[in-house]
Amino acid sequence: MGRAFAIGVALNTAFVLVEVGAGFVSHSMALLADAGHNLSDVLALLMAWVATILAKRAPSSRRTYGLRKGTILASLANAVFLLLAIGAIVSESIHRLTLPNVVATRTVMITAAIGVVINTATALLFMRGRKEDLNVRGAFLHMASDAVISVAVVIGAGVIALTGLQWIDPVLSLAIAAVIVIGTWGLLRDSVNLALDGAPRDIDVGEVRAWLAALPGVEEIHDLHIWAMSTTETALTAHVIRPANDDGDHFLHDACEGLAHRFNIGHATLQVETDAANACRLAPAEVV
Repeated sequence: MGRAFAIGVALNTAFVLVEVGAGFVSHSMALLADAGHNLSDVLALLMAWVATILAKRAPSSRRTYGLRKGTILASLANAVFLLLAIGAIVSESIHRLTLPNVVATRTVMITAAIGVVINTATALLFMRGRKEDLNVRGAFLHMASDAVISVAVVIGAGVIALTGLQWIDPVLSLAIAAVIVIGTWGLLRDSVNLALDGAPRDIDVGEVRAWLAALPGVEEIHDLHIWAMSTTETALTAHVIRPANDDGDHFLHDACEGLAHRFNIGHATLQVETDAANACRLAPAEVV
């Protein structure tokens, strides 16, 4: 999969440079906005690629979780950078609505058509692994959506060529910017949540608590914490009150296996307490 990421990054980086140049030459804000979207996908590919590399780094005495958290910080930086870039695109698009430039539609159509081919080819690189790996799935969806947007740019340029309505280009760039903002806002929200050690969006903490509480012999669950170690790995700690803990090792093994398979929580640490009469100091819900 590392080879797929390398090919995808190389192809899309080269195309971003070509698209930016063509956008300035053709005076097309739609093409520049699409270049911004493609740049976001290059950053997303790099983030996913780095995630697969960092996940293999061994922990150290100083960084006991390794460098897994770096993937979350990278996604946060990616989101902030994209929002700043979109601000510049929107500002220029509004300016061109009042003072439209003549768009070289042929250049736009040829460039965007190349984008359709490159984005489709890159999406196909990640099609096989999209069901097993969240990062790969994200890369596939980014590339597939880029191909659709490039098709929209081709159609927009064709409409301008037929009608001579130059305002279509900045309007189309604003629409592309809106699509990027919608996707980036979700990325920003999720990145901030994970950076603050929030539970990943696809995990229902209440469901996890109920599942643990229903395990054989369990009377209570407290001090439950679920957080992301990286963009692909989730950790959990919890205190379990289980008075008759005569099969402790077997219980822990089954509980951790269940958390991994049912909730995709691969790093679980459970502290079993057998004396329910002496309350744990971390038992109150407001205590962290």
